[in-house]
Amino acid sequence: MISVFDIYKIGIGPSSSHTVGPMKAAYYFLEAAKEKGVLADADGIEVELFGSLGQTGKGHGTGKAVILGLAGELPETVDTDNVENFLAQTRDTEKLVLLKEKEVDFPKEGAIVFHRRKTMPKHANAMELRLLKQGEVIYKDLYYSIGGGFIVRDEDFDETLEEAIEQSDKPIPYPFDTAAELLQHTKDTGMRISSLMMANEKVFRTEDEIRSGLMKIWRTMQQSIENGINTEGILPGGLKVRRRASCLYQRLKKEKSTEPMQFMDWVDLFALAVNEENAAGGRIVTAPTNGAAGIVPAVMSYADKFIETLDEDSVVRFLLTSAAIGILYK
Repeated sequence: MISVFDIYKIGIGPSSSHTVGPMKAAYYFLEAAKEKGVLADADGIEVELFGSLGQTGKGHGTGKAVILGLAGELPETVDTDNVENFLAQTRDTEKLVLLKEKEVDFPKEGAIVFHRRKTMPKHANAMELRLLKQGEVIYKDLYYSIGGGFIVRDEDFDETLEEAIEQSDKPIPYPFDTAAELLQHTKDTGMRISSLMMANEKVFRTEDEIRSGLMKIWRTMQQSIENGINTEGILPGGLKVRRRASCLYQRLKKEKSTEPMQFMDWVDLFALAVNEENAAGGRIVTAPTNGAAGIVPAVMSYADKFIETLDEDSVVRFLLTSAAIGILYK
């Protein structure tokens, strides 16, 4: 089963495939090494990025994401305000503390290799990680970042996406793979789509956990908009693109337009604010990817600010319903 929490995931920008996925892969690689008892023996680590990760990874911050993952950070909890200071310290010292517990050498040149012309046969976004002891490989694995922040180990790649996401034989009460099946459940039961989704989610979590998780997602969406509309300056990268959300916000606050389509300016503003936060490497919610992260919070925020304040029930219903639609495309 694909969960609402697979569709909506708290992460950082600018790319779910090139940033969120590689960070998680680096983190879980070391967790596996620790479980096997080899992390404590390591004195170095090497990472090779292939295909799209190698070709465009520098622009997408893939190397930075890998370093953060190796350091024991995850997209949903990393302190985005401290990232640049931490990366600068790592470059200066050429040392990295793996999972916050094991210091190893981490040279500026060679620790992470971007292969611009090498690919792996199974997927365009591949990365190999190797743990070293005195120059010898003591543990290695190959991961694929398959989109939306999902990662798959090489040996698991031939499993279906659902098997990779949720290894569980627990049946859900209302399975669906098509819109027709989803609508048939609503006709048969008289239940809303959100209620069907809640019933499915409750197989794996309590309702309190589901509601709490969804409200955390909503608060993160709101914060990404707030950060976006209150931050000025140039976005990272070499194109010198200036942030626009702050200026647009100031203009819309002053306007007294009666133009019936002006509401779209506010929706556009909220989406732009999130997209600029994403481009800057800030914390956002994949919906279901980083590239699409602005749409859902923009719609919800417009409704919340200009139509009717969204209470907890409204937020939960909206996110569950929209996730059901997202699952059809995932």
